Amino acid sequence: MIEKNVKTDFCATVSEPVIGEGTFVHALAAVIGNVELGKNIMVSPMASVRGDEGQPLHVGDDSNIQDGVIIHALETELDGKPVEKNRMDVDGKKYAVYVGNRVSLAHQVHIHGPAVVMDDTFVGMRALVFKSFVGKNCVIEPGAILIGVRVADGRYVPGGSVVKTQADADALPVITADYPMKEMNKGVLHVNKALAKGYLAAK
Repeated sequence: MIEKNVKTDFCATVSEPVIGEGTFVHALAAVIGNVELGKNIMVSPMASVRGDEGQPLHVGDDSNIQDGVIIHALETELDGKPVEKNRMDVDGKKYAVYVGNRVSLAHQVHIHGPAVVMDDTFVGMRALVFKSFVGKNCVIEPGAILIGVRVADGRYVPGGSVVKTQADADALPVITADYPMKEMNKGVLHVNKALAKGYLAAK
């Protein structure tokens, strides 16, 4: 389902999602409101990308949004005025949620804005990113929770861990050549790009 949002006191503009070339949105997924999906993205069944409260929501080229993923955000305006604490800056533009290029959001991931996940990062099953900025080339292992922190490029977040202080975020381990999940994202990207292409061709 791809549809416009409704007008409210916290979202005065009615927007229609912008869907890039080669992107497939499954009929059982929902993409609503002020959402920009880049090229070659697979949006799987039961995913919800809802730009009707906090907005805009952005997902970059060649990323994937797997089954049960939720992308949503706290309100970014109220009575026509911006709520700055709920917006994050990427390259001089403000977003409620920004997901970069070649990012994998695995099954049941929650990205709740204000939040940023930068390029080439893998977010494992049932992880939560809230009020946080995740750098490039990171791995968030399954079940990890990030709240109110900034994760540097090239770090991994161990599965099941809860990271709520910047000191803990700064102490996260660096991805090394022998890290078992170092190449995980490449295979996941390949599979999901192929699926998007195949489903589009079958329509």
